[in-house]
Amino acid sequence: MLSIGKLSAATGVKVPTIRYYEEVGLLPEAERSAGNQRLYRAEHQERLAFIRHSRELGFPLDDIRELLSLSDRLEISCAAADVIANRQLSAVKDRIARLQALQQELERMLTQCAKGTISDCKVIEVLGNHENCLHDHHREGCHLGYPAHDS
Repeated sequence: MLSIGKLSAATGVKVPTIRYYEEVGLLPEAERSAGNQRLYRAEHQERLAFIRHSRELGFPLDDIRELLSLSDRLEISCAAADVIANRQLSAVKDRIARLQALQQELERMLTQCAKGTISDCKVIEVLGNHENCLHDHHREGCHLGYPAHDS
C-alpha cells in the first residue's frame, strides 16, 4: 500500500491532482488507514499512470473516463477506443496546423520589420489590427487549447 505522497512520487502526478482525479471519479477512492490516511494499491498506481499518459497525449478527461471504462471490459472490440484516439489525433493535427499558421504569421511580422522606430514597427501594427494578418487564427475555439479571454 502506498501513501498519497509515495503514489505521487511513483507516478509523477501531484497530490492535489490525485485528489481531484478521485473526486471526479477517474481514480477509485483510496482505502483509509486507522489514522484516516489515504492508502493506494498497485491498481491505483497503474490507473493513475494510464491517466497521466493519456493527459500527456492531450486527451480530455471525458475521453479518459471513457477509455478507462473500456479498459475494464477486456472482451469488447477496441473500435470505440480507436474512435476516441482518432478524434484526439484529428484535434492534434488541427492544433499543429494552427500553430504552423501562427509561426508563419510571426515570421512574416518579423521579416517585415524595418528595425526602425515603434512608429514604423510592423509587429506593433499587425498586433494592433487583426486585418493585417494573413491567417485567420482569431476564430472562436482556435486558441491552441487556451481559453479565449478577449474574444
